[in-house]
Amino acid sequence: MDQIMPNIEENIPLPQNAKEAFPDLTPAEELQMRANVIKLMSDLTGQELSPTKENAAQATELARKMASDPTHRPEFANYPNETLAFLAGMVAQMNVSIVDELSDLKMYVVNKLVAEVENARDPKVRVAALSKLGEVDGVDAFKKRSEVTHKILSAEEVEKELLETLQSLEGKVIDVEAREVVKNDAKTDA
Repeated sequence: MDQIMPNIEENIPLPQNAKEAFPDLTPAEELQMRANVIKLMSDLTGQELSPTKENAAQATELARKMASDPTHRPEFANYPNETLAFLAGMVAQMNVSIVDELSDLKMYVVNKLVAEVENARDPKVRVAALSKLGEVDGVDAFKKRSEVTHKILSAEEVEKELLETLQSLEGKVIDVEAREVVKNDAKTDA
């Protein structure tokens, strides 16, 4: 049997260890990767992940730290798998979109503002709601606009308009007579 040897390129640096070989991940990405591995191992071994109250409290505290300081990078290796799985579930729930389309959210806001205008007892609240409603894109009740109209004309049309403008100005030109100013010099008069 012939031995097949792959072509190995020279002078290609290899990472020192597995950690160095992985790309830099954000804490959320690292947590998701760890949770995926934990879930896979649980499925393969048949061992259920059942977080205790202590795991849930630990995950909640870790989530608070991560939310309050986005630069905080937890050492996930120091936590049990149940805590990480619980934390990954919490993060996944927080990263869910409430509405499918932003237009749905805009419609909700507009409807709530209209309801506030109609039902508020305090006039200040009604005026504030009306003011916010007037600022909504599409309503633009308070937006100052300036419109510019662009006319695209052919060269002949531009020339015709210029000639008409010049002819209308021609009758309005005031003739001014130029006079020669003579300067009297005291030395020449004497």
